[in-house]
Amino acid sequence: MQRNECNSGHLIILHKASFPGNLHLVLVLRPTSFFHRTVTDIGFRFSQEDFMLKMPVVMLSSVTDLLRYISENQLTSEFGGTLDYCHSDWIVLRTAIESFAVTVKDIAQMLQGFGTELAETELPDKGKAIEFLLECQTDKYRKLKDAIRSVSKEGRHLLSSLETSGKVDDSQWDVKLDWETVQRLLAQLRDMESAFDGFFEKHHLKLHQYMQLLRFEQSFHELCLEHLMSQEKQLSISVDTLTQTEQALKKLDSLESNAQEVVARAQIIILHGHQLSASHHYAIALIMQRCNELRHYCDTLNAALKTKHTHLFTVKHVIYLQAQTWCDDAAYLLANQLVEKSQSKEGAQLALRDIERFLERVPAILSSGPDILAIEYEAIMTPHLQVTLQGMIQKRQVCLRKLADKHVRPIQLVAPRAENPPRSKSPLFSPKHGAVHTRTHTHTHTSNLRSKQSLVRPDRTSTGVSLIIRVHVMRELIETERIYVEELLSVLLGYRAEMDNPALSGLLPPSLHSKKDILFGNLPEIYNFHSRVFLQDLEGCLDAPESVGACFLERKESLQMYECYCQNKPRSDLLWRQFSDCAFFLECQKKLEHKLALDSYLLKPIQRLTKYQLLLKELLKYNTDCEGSSELQGALTAMLDLLKSVNDSMHQIGITGYEGDICELGRVLMQGSFSVWISHKRGPTRMKELARFKPMQRHLFLYEKALLFCKRREEHVDGCDKTPSYSFKHCLKMIAVGITENVKGDVKKFEIWYSGREEVYVVQAPTVEVKMAWLNELRRILTNQQKLLRGLWKFTVF
Repeated sequence: MQRNECNSGHLIILHKASFPGNLHLVLVLRPTSFFHRTVTDIGFRFSQEDFMLKMPVVMLSSVTDLLRYISENQLTSEFGGTLDYCHSDWIVLRTAIESFAVTVKDIAQMLQGFGTELAETELPDKGKAIEFLLECQTDKYRKLKDAIRSVSKEGRHLLSSLETSGKVDDSQWDVKLDWETVQRLLAQLRDMESAFDGFFEKHHLKLHQYMQLLRFEQSFHELCLEHLMSQEKQLSISVDTLTQTEQALKKLDSLESNAQEVVARAQIIILHGHQLSASHHYAIALIMQRCNELRHYCDTLNAALKTKHTHLFTVKHVIYLQAQTWCDDAAYLLANQLVEKSQSKEGAQLALRDIERFLERVPAILSSGPDILAIEYEAIMTPHLQVTLQGMIQKRQVCLRKLADKHVRPIQLVAPRAENPPRSKSPLFSPKHGAVHTRTHTHTHTSNLRSKQSLVRPDRTSTGVSLIIRVHVMRELIETERIYVEELLSVLLGYRAEMDNPALSGLLPPSLHSKKDILFGNLPEIYNFHSRVFLQDLEGCLDAPESVGACFLERKESLQMYECYCQNKPRSDLLWRQFSDCAFFLECQKKLEHKLALDSYLLKPIQRLTKYQLLLKELLKYNTDCEGSSELQGALTAMLDLLKSVNDSMHQIGITGYEGDICELGRVLMQGSFSVWISHKRGPTRMKELARFKPMQRHLFLYEKALLFCKRREEHVDGCDKTPSYSFKHCLKMIAVGITENVKGDVKKFEIWYSGREEVYVVQAPTVEVKMAWLNELRRILTNQQKLLRGLWKFTVF
């Protein structure tokens, strides 16, 4: 009220209610001019009723009197004080602060309203609707974020204006209080923004996972597994004839073709479910339940189809065998009927009855016409063989009927001579001649028939049986491959991925966090190769088992990744022995419902390599001299070489004391233990390092570029089996190595000499076969080196 006239003293009463505290004293400064002073005194007297206040009112005659009541640093310059104060600036500042506070409050209400909207919004049950809802909510979130950033920018600008005034630290000025107010409002805004971001992030993740779950459920319900299982149950395998068997097999093949497509889609859905589970989806229990249901459906369907397929093939094979047995019996019947017994009516009738009784037992598959037989049973009964058998039977029947219907002619009796015994007129019916002729004819006929059967029927039958066995082996290979891929996936998801799960971090020892690659090696690489490449290759060979050899040869280089896995296996085993009782592994095993611990599953890749070569041997056994047999033999050789290479490389890990990078020596080609005598040429004489007849036991490693001599040592690790290690002794560069293949006195010895026989190593192999294998490999390396040097020499000359 500093410029109000004193005759408006009633304003004091009005402003009293606006003060935040109680008024204790009223100071009135009298004007300096005579006229205004007189008017003020008169007005003050006539207005004393207005000043009937519960506080004293002091009339001051000058500004100097004001300093007795108020300090000069609390007064502005116009009242003789030193306070730097601009009322208009203060009003602008207070207006800005109050406006900022209102804006922050509005933002808080907007965030609260948006949070309530998110919480109360009913989620749709269609994917597109969820996507639209997610887009709308994200758009609102971004707009609110922009509003928060704008308000924050305004608050920082206001705070900067207060700080540039330089009066924040002045205790006599209320700018510091304003600065603290703005700071508090900004802190509240930051807290609201942080809470809002966290809430929306969780909501967005849940909505996104809900959409993933909806799509997963939709894919699950779109599968036709239950329909396929219903078709499988309706497919009858109660067949009696070959025609019924073939029709059932066609229906089964069609059903299997559809089932393969559906099962492949189911495997993709299962893999998707495992990926959702690994990402810690909120509905992990439901997802794993669906995956288990799909796996159960697939396993049940595959097992049922496989059982029916095996049954129908068995029935078909039995029908073939019945036909073959009947044909064999027919041939034996015809061959064993003696012609001389059919010369009489009784004998011919007896033989005819035997044939008729035999024809009554003809199998159903041979009772059809020639055209049907030629179409349906060509695999076991060729038209030529059928016509031959039918012709033989018909001729024999005609002959026997003629003999049976022929009347017995009267025989003229002739008086015998005493010196000569009775003799038949025709030498054909001489008992001796007739018996010999009959045996010869029977033997010749039987031999011809046997040769025809051996040329036609047994080969075809054995070929059919071999094909069935090859298909069964191929099915086993594919089925075990699928199981192998599933087991690898369970290990990667159930153990390796769980090592990054925050929920299980308390169960995992800290020292294991950074050793995941040591424990599992390159198992992810092996799983990717088998699940994405090799399994599909093998499934493509189901209808053509002979092509699996080419498949193995094509992926020969990719299978070399097992060598890396096996080289890491000792380190993995050592790490497992240290932490096998860890609560983390026990919890993971419990979740996976595995009966065996992790180390048993880490051994699966090595066991799988051995399984490959066994199955290839079985396929090659029933595919000799057929299409694809050379590729099968090549694949078997490649797998055996891989196993040998893996074994050699695992031994290489135990080498200690070698200075330098052992990888520069190339691949390990061979390794083994030998007895070795070493001699050095010093001056004109040769000296033995050891006793003359006492050899050293050395383990040799043959590389592409060097030959290492090591000493084998056995080490015990925590009560486990002995672990071999090899102390490095000598290294011979292959560029300076020569060999002498034979040493007098022992066929198992050979010489390896170095640097022009400066050093000679007499090596004794355990067997002659081992010696020849090493000599062949050494000759190959030395020959390749000579070719390489010859090529370099020609290049240098030209």
